[in-house]
Amino acid sequence: MLAILVPLTGYLIVDHYGRNVVPIPRYYIPESVDTIVKNGKPQYDTVFHTVKDFTFINQQGQKVQLKDLPNKVILVNFFFTSCPSICPKLMSNLEKIQQAYVKNDTLLQLISLTVDPERDSSERLRAYGNQHNINPDNWWLVTGSKKEIYDWARYEVFVSVTQGDGGPDDFIHTEKLVLLDKDHHIRGYYDGLDSNAIRQCANDIAILHLEKDKHRPGLLKRLFSGTEE
Repeated sequence: MLAILVPLTGYLIVDHYGRNVVPIPRYYIPESVDTIVKNGKPQYDTVFHTVKDFTFINQQGQKVQLKDLPNKVILVNFFFTSCPSICPKLMSNLEKIQQAYVKNDTLLQLISLTVDPERDSSERLRAYGNQHNINPDNWWLVTGSKKEIYDWARYEVFVSVTQGDGGPDDFIHTEKLVLLDKDHHIRGYYDGLDSNAIRQCANDIAILHLEKDKHRPGLLKRLFSGTEE
């Protein structure tokens, strides 16, 4: 189904984008409201949360950061390689999203953070990636300090409502996918185990990529023909 989703999404956007009827993914996590006086009248502008950068290690043993991904939409999830329950289906669904964007692999970056970094070394993540045909250029499997990963999960992308200190008894296990736009604002949460949510996620990725570029001539045609520069 995802193999035909992106071309179909492209057709719908080409057909309707000019009329502004394509639903744009909303912003999440408001943090403050700025007041601006214009023509003597106050106007209010909500400031939404911007996800802070991190420094972790990917499956290639390289230090990676969000700032290494300019102009990319980012999809984040959490997993661990020995997970016997939700992770196999979750990662399989992410593989479908990766395949849906295989002709536009500079558009989307997948980032899967291990919640078991003590066991999931970069070498183990690399073996897992090889087993699942994961392209390390556009899908990072990352490890690092457990406290830093858990703090980022809780306080930057908000996937856990439980409190914890990243200690031995602390554990985060979630099926949520988190979609970030090019400015690292949160623009969507999805159930990574639900096929309908996966299709919606793939659709929203395409829309976010076009959000700030809709006035570029020929962008839509290049994007969905797989020839975008």
